[in-house]
Amino acid sequence: MSVEIKENQLIMDGSELIIESLARSGADVFIGYPITPANLLYSNSLERFPSFFAAPDEISALQWMCGFSTTGKFPVTATSFPGFALMLESVNMAYMMELPMLIILVQRLGPATGSATCGAQGDLALLTGAISGGFSLPVISVSSMKDCWELSHNAMKMAIDLRTPVVLLTSKEEIMTLASFAISQLSEINLLERKQYSGAETFVPYKTNETLVPDFLPVGDKKNQVRYTASTHDQKGIIQNTSKEAIDNTKRLELKHQKNLKHHLYYEYDGEKGANTLLISYGITASASREAVKNLREQGEKVSLLIPKTLLPVAPEYFDIIEKYNKIVIAEENLSGQYRKILFGEFGNKKVSGVNGIAEMITPDRITEVVLSK
Repeated sequence: MSVEIKENQLIMDGSELIIESLARSGADVFIGYPITPANLLYSNSLERFPSFFAAPDEISALQWMCGFSTTGKFPVTATSFPGFALMLESVNMAYMMELPMLIILVQRLGPATGSATCGAQGDLALLTGAISGGFSLPVISVSSMKDCWELSHNAMKMAIDLRTPVVLLTSKEEIMTLASFAISQLSEINLLERKQYSGAETFVPYKTNETLVPDFLPVGDKKNQVRYTASTHDQKGIIQNTSKEAIDNTKRLELKHQKNLKHHLYYEYDGEKGANTLLISYGITASASREAVKNLREQGEKVSLLIPKTLLPVAPEYFDIIEKYNKIVIAEENLSGQYRKILFGEFGNKKVSGVNGIAEMITPDRITEVVLSK
C-alpha cells in the first residue's frame, strides 16, 4: 500500500493509480483470475471496487464480464498474455455484441508462459490481429504514473462512448515498481455518465445515428425487448448470415472506431524547431526516450519526441507528424519492432530505424546511440 514520505508525495506503484482511477470513474465490478504480473491490480480491486468476483479461469472471467455488461454494469479485468490468449474468443464476442468493458493487459516476456517476472512490450502485434477479420480493437497505452491515473479514466470513457471492449496496455515495471510520486500532479476524476435509450419508439438494439454507435439498454428492460448476439446480425439483433443489412452492420463495427477516433486520441508530442530526427516510443520505454531526448538536447542535438498513447487504431495525426522528419527512430522493448511494423509495414522504410531489446529494459544510452548514428 501507499506510504507517505512528505507532503503531497507518496511511494506507490501504477496498479494503485489505475484501480483508484477506475473506481472513481464508476467501474462497477472487477472479475479476474490471478496471474503474474497483474496480481496487484487483482488485489487492489478487491479493496476498491463495489463488487469483486474471483473467476475459476480466464475464459469464465470474460464470459462473466459479458454478462455483467449486458445488464448495464461496467466490468474490468486484468491479465497477462497467457490469460489474454484464453480470453480471446470472448473478447471477440464482446466486440460483436458491442459490450463496454476494460481489459488491463500487463505485458511480460513470452512466448507462451515465458517469464512471469520479466517485463516486455511484446503483445502489440497480437492486439492488432485480436479481432477476427482485422477489425480495430482499441488499445490505450500508459507511459507514466500520471497516465495510469488519467488514461484509465479515458480508456473507460472510450469503452462506454463507443460501446466496445478496450485494452489498457501496461507492463510489469509500470504495475509493480514502486516510485515516489507527487499526488499534486493528479487531476480530479469524475464519475462517467452512462446514457441509456429513453426514446418513445420501440428500441432497436443496433440502430445507429451519425456517430455509428447504437444506443444502449440493459437486458431485462420492462418496456422493450433487448437482444444482443455475437453472430452476424441485422439492426434488430436477429441472425441474418450475409444479408446486406447484416454485413453493413458488421462493417459499422470498424467504421465507428475510425469515425470517433479523434475524440479518444491521446499522445505527447515534443517538437523541436529545426529538428530532422523524430524519436517515437510508447509504454515503459517512453521514460527512457524522454531521458534520451533531454540528454541529446544538452549535447546540442536537435531531436523531437512522439509518444503515442492511443496505439490502436493508428491515428492519421501520427503520420502528419512523422512526415515532417527525415529520420525516424522507434524504441520498443521487443525483438521484432512490432509498432514499427504496424506503422511502416513488414519491409519498413529507409528513413526508419529501431531500438529493440528482449529480456531487458532499453536504456537512454542505447536510444541516444541509434539517434546519433548515420
